[in-house]
Amino acid sequence: MVASALEASHVFCCPNRVRGALSWNSGPGGLLAFGTSCSVVLYDPRKRVVITNLNGHTARVNCVQWICKQDGSPSTELVSGGSDNQVIHWEIENNQLLKAVPLYGHEGPVYAVHAVYQRRASDATLQTLMVSAASDSTVRVWSKEGSAVTCLQTLSFGNGFTLALCLSFLPNTDVPILACGDDDCKIHLFVQQNDQFQKVLFLSGHEDWIRGVEWAVFGKDLFLASCSQDCLIRIWKMYIKSTSLENQDDDNIRLKENTFTVENESIKMAFAVTLETVLAGHESWVNAVHWQPSFYKDGVLQQPMRLLSASMDKTMILWAPDEESGVWLEQVRVGEVGGNTLGFYDCQFNEDGSLIIAHAFHGALHLWKQNAANPREWTPEIVISGHFDGVQDLMWDPEGEFIITVGTDQTTRLFAPWNRKDQSQVTWHEIARPQIHGYDLKCLAMINRFQFVSGADEKVLRVFSAPRNFVKNFCAITGQSLNRVLCNQDGDLPEGATVPALGLSNKAVFQGDIAPQPSDEEELLTRAGFETHQMAFQPSVLSEPPTEDQLLQNTLWPEVQKLYGHGYELFCVACNNSKTLLASACKAAKKEHAAIILWNTSSWKQVQNLIFHSLTVTQMAFSPNDKFLLAVSRDRTWSLWRRQDTFSPDLDPIFSLFAFTNKVTAVHSRIIWSCDWSPDSKFFFTGSRDKKVVVWGECDSSDDAIEHSIGPCSSVLDVGGSVTAVSVCPVLNLSQRYVVAVGLECGRICLYTWKKTNQVPEVNDWAPCVETSQRYFLSIFCFHQTR
Repeated sequence: MVASALEASHVFCCPNRVRGALSWNSGPGGLLAFGTSCSVVLYDPRKRVVITNLNGHTARVNCVQWICKQDGSPSTELVSGGSDNQVIHWEIENNQLLKAVPLYGHEGPVYAVHAVYQRRASDATLQTLMVSAASDSTVRVWSKEGSAVTCLQTLSFGNGFTLALCLSFLPNTDVPILACGDDDCKIHLFVQQNDQFQKVLFLSGHEDWIRGVEWAVFGKDLFLASCSQDCLIRIWKMYIKSTSLENQDDDNIRLKENTFTVENESIKMAFAVTLETVLAGHESWVNAVHWQPSFYKDGVLQQPMRLLSASMDKTMILWAPDEESGVWLEQVRVGEVGGNTLGFYDCQFNEDGSLIIAHAFHGALHLWKQNAANPREWTPEIVISGHFDGVQDLMWDPEGEFIITVGTDQTTRLFAPWNRKDQSQVTWHEIARPQIHGYDLKCLAMINRFQFVSGADEKVLRVFSAPRNFVKNFCAITGQSLNRVLCNQDGDLPEGATVPALGLSNKAVFQGDIAPQPSDEEELLTRAGFETHQMAFQPSVLSEPPTEDQLLQNTLWPEVQKLYGHGYELFCVACNNSKTLLASACKAAKKEHAAIILWNTSSWKQVQNLIFHSLTVTQMAFSPNDKFLLAVSRDRTWSLWRRQDTFSPDLDPIFSLFAFTNKVTAVHSRIIWSCDWSPDSKFFFTGSRDKKVVVWGECDSSDDAIEHSIGPCSSVLDVGGSVTAVSVCPVLNLSQRYVVAVGLECGRICLYTWKKTNQVPEVNDWAPCVETSQRYFLSIFCFHQTR
């Protein structure tokens, strides 16, 4: 039975690979907002689910910022900037989008945004003051009051760029102050006077580009934290400068002060800025610094003096002043271990500082939780994960219990449900990363439940099988019987896999290959002697989804076979339903290169080459009864191949051309991207860039005629956008109609039902079923339904 409504059950994604792409709501139970591709995702770290996604940008989202409320309540507004030169102000109500207001004016991608609530002096009403920095070398100041948004000012930085900015208010006033970190190694301070920001001074000291700035109020003073590519963090203190003669004694040694004067309510006030401290602990660029937000505890507003920093040295450090001496010290250091990673882009506190999150260079999120009994101890927590670049192909396992995906981020990932005994809620998580490759991955096919074939931008197909350690952890996480799963597996399973230095192949690791974990003394001796005999893989026993560190290091699957035969990069692959035959095709500009190669999945030998198309075969599909193989191509045609009966079951099956289209009989006028079969093997569906979906048939495998003419048996369905994916539900709906899912280039998914009416021509055979309420604004390349 097919549901009448379609809604997102689980979402797998990760932040874009830019600094400032995530922001944590500082209110109680706050959501984590981050930009993923062209959308802003709202994620609940405690429930471990995506609440909603906000669509409005048409290019990559580069920066996101919640607008904090001064009373400590959860934020209901946020602002984002993207590579589409837009700034968007979002209003949220009950965790759903209420209103989105786009702000136009920048002539380049927006890379930094910040906003505060400002109280107007005239009538004490609140308005939203926003600032945005873009690659057009400008900072724009926006004011939002009600639904009206105006650009108050444009600050030009000539040939320089503002890489980070932050708004606050001068101590004991309602006068906004703006800090801009630039590529000239200086922090420029602007103060608003008569609705215009005026530059009052700049702070020098850093020796490389400024990557992050953030204000925080402690008592009557205002503190500014800044970080730079010079590996240092500087903390600046701003305070009201006293004008009394008592403090002007020149005999006292004082820190160098940068002073300026502003007018507030017709009263001139002098302010001073001094360097409070310099924090040196990172060994590479420091990309972000964030103060712990203020929060209410027992009805009292608390503002802990704690600072979090993230660096490209793969570490995140929590800093705080010593209670006795006041010297700033490193309290905790956490980070990534192992893997081919390059450090952190960003970091965030949750509302009370008990959770910290880091955004890694490869898009992954790392979450740590503070131990309530031992505040110095932080443990990794489960957090959302997904591909950080385009997902090119996906497959359900034959029993429909987990999903495997491949993408241009050069990884293969496996997602499965986490069934907890004490909870009814089931959440999906990434539980393995079977392949971390050196080429962009393009296609995927499941051979059996724990074996798959993947193709990448290379000429080789690679076959992977699940190791014993994965099978055990899979059963523990999903709640399945280990004995039932292992009974179908070979007895001599490897424990895991590892990638040797300078290698691309996952090598199997057996029980005898695993070295015991060394003691601390042995580890020191090993390091002193420069010995590196230890295997990278160490078996782990998991009862919950693995953390990012474990995914990087311990969830690879061993590569059991390489298949050579194609002359160019792999493009598509398919396996028949009996799992005995594999079909593959590569990129091609000539007929001889566009051949489909058939492989025997037992011996992994080539069975046959099917030559027909003149350009790249874009997708293939075996019929559910395995009698036909369908292929669609860039040459705007399809070909249908029929399996020939063999006299001996030991002989490999032979396929012959059964039907095809050419320039005369073709219906599609553009590239055919996708195809699929009806569950009864009578009809097949094709979808094209020309916005058409067509049904063809009927297909009779018992027909022995030499020439066959299979034509359209439906009216042409125009879906209003380029079709990039088609999939047919394996069961009919209550009206005995086929249910067809259509994915469009614009990111929409549409569901239709179809039934042959036997009229000439066919009319009223298509019926719209449902359309997704959320749009992804990127091409949908593939989807498969469980059979």
